[in-house]
Amino acid sequence: IFFFDCALVFTSPHIKICLFPTGDTSTCQVNVTQPRYKLAGESAHTVTLTCTFSALGCSSSEPQALWFRFFTNRHEDLCTPECRDVQKFKVHISPKNVSLQISSLTTNDSAIYFCGIAFSDSSSPRSKQTGGGTMLVKAGTEKHSTESLTSMIIILSLLLLYSIVIFTILILHKKISSGRKIFQAIAQELQKQRYAEHCQRPDHLEDDTVYQNR
Repeated sequence: IFFFDCALVFTSPHIKICLFPTGDTSTCQVNVTQPRYKLAGESAHTVTLTCTFSALGCSSSEPQALWFRFFTNRHEDLCTPECRDVQKFKVHISPKNVSLQISSLTTNDSAIYFCGIAFSDSSSPRSKQTGGGTMLVKAGTEKHSTESLTSMIIILSLLLLYSIVIFTILILHKKISSGRKIFQAIAQELQKQRYAEHCQRPDHLEDDTVYQNR
């Protein structure tokens, strides 16, 4: 009877990825470490993700390097070990390091990248291991959104201030115009009253006034 176990590299409630079935044990032990975070600048078009591994008791043959990436609700097999898009993804391996080069970088490439190392000629469960994952963030979108929002707020504030100034000027002009009209109406009314009083004055009063003036 042969029992086969799975060298588990990642587990989630819905996803399991296994590298190779393993049977009997051996002395090969692999450890893989990755940087936790990688920030790609706004102007960056290419980025390189690295992982370091150590192999104890393993064969001298070159191990296989595998790369996966995980988004919020899905995952992609990038290089297992052949890369599915050789124009965008390239794997470089050395005795102690493995790197993944990503070209034509966009914000859609922001994800968590897992590096796996496997010695396929070994049956040890520890001969196939993955790192803890590197979170890649491509800068650009959030910055532009923040700058656009700030510019919009400034423009709206200036427009609001301009509207307040214009509205205030119109109100003052209206009040001044109303005051002038009221003053003119009062002046006309006083003039009418004076004219009426002059017309209603008796003639003998006018004669007395003329006599006194003389």
